Amino acid sequence: MTTSSFPRRTGLVCLIALACLAAPLAASAADYPAKPIRFIVPYTPGGTTDLVARTVGQKVSEKLGQPVLIDNRGGAGGNIGMDAVAKAPADGYTIGFGAISTNALNPHIYKSMAFDPRKDFSAISLLGTSTIVLEVPAVSPIKSVADLIAAAKKQPGMPYATAGAGTSMNLAGVMFAQMTGTELTHVAYKGSGPGINDMLGNNIGLMFDNLPASLPHIQAGKLRALAVAGPRRSASLPNVPTMAEAGLAGYSIEPWFGVYGPAGMPAAVVQALNHAFTEALALPEVKDKLAQAGFSARGSTAQELSALTQSEYQRLGEVARKAGMTAD
Repeated sequence: MTTSSFPRRTGLVCLIALACLAAPLAASAADYPAKPIRFIVPYTPGGTTDLVARTVGQKVSEKLGQPVLIDNRGGAGGNIGMDAVAKAPADGYTIGFGAISTNALNPHIYKSMAFDPRKDFSAISLLGTSTIVLEVPAVSPIKSVADLIAAAKKQPGMPYATAGAGTSMNLAGVMFAQMTGTELTHVAYKGSGPGINDMLGNNIGLMFDNLPASLPHIQAGKLRALAVAGPRRSASLPNVPTMAEAGLAGYSIEPWFGVYGPAGMPAAVVQALNHAFTEALALPEVKDKLAQAGFSARGSTAQELSALTQSEYQRLGEVARKAGMTAD
């Protein structure tokens, strides 16, 4: 063997070895999906995320030809469920329902985080945006945002309910108190359902909630919507003003949600999931069903969701620090 042939043979062996290692991954990506996909929703059943996951998941299942199994894992403001996603094999068979809270806000308000949303996930697609509604029981004497501000100034420490500490609803309450110069006391429930039940029982007089959970009770006349927190009125509540229209110029918060997988997923698998989700979200029956519940369905490229995650992480970090927000 000549000295010059040894490097060539060594290089050839290395290339063959690399090809052999890459072959199973390429084959698995080409055959994807070959078994059911677990879709972790990091919140309790019955809320906005559960409704969206089950509605969209059914259509994704039809497009991919495999069941999409919804796995509700609530707790710690969504951190428990998304941590399970981050630590799952990066093969596309475990994905998660991320949100503005889990993937942008929580790292700034929880003392300990098991994952870094900037590094530990593969972005797949935006799912859309929801609406936060400010509401009171129907029997409340408070009829408007101006009434609420006046009442809160007379009663420092007025309690308000949300679906949990560190949620976008919690953020909405903090921003409201900051901009109105009022002092409100946050009462964190384990999901929207328990908070709504206490509102219906007149056990608490104020709540910031995701609209899909509260909308049926508003439409039934059991809860009174004072305003919505987003930049525009909700099609489900066309007569309810935005916070800005109600006198809080510049107030706007619009929760967003997206699909994430573990970091390091094969590009072909990300693309397959992205196509299935964006196509499902564009279906008129999906958009209409979710719109009736106060959710605006909208898909995106994986790159768009990744960029949104990074920019919102920075923006909400500044908001949380300024407000002194914490969650344990």
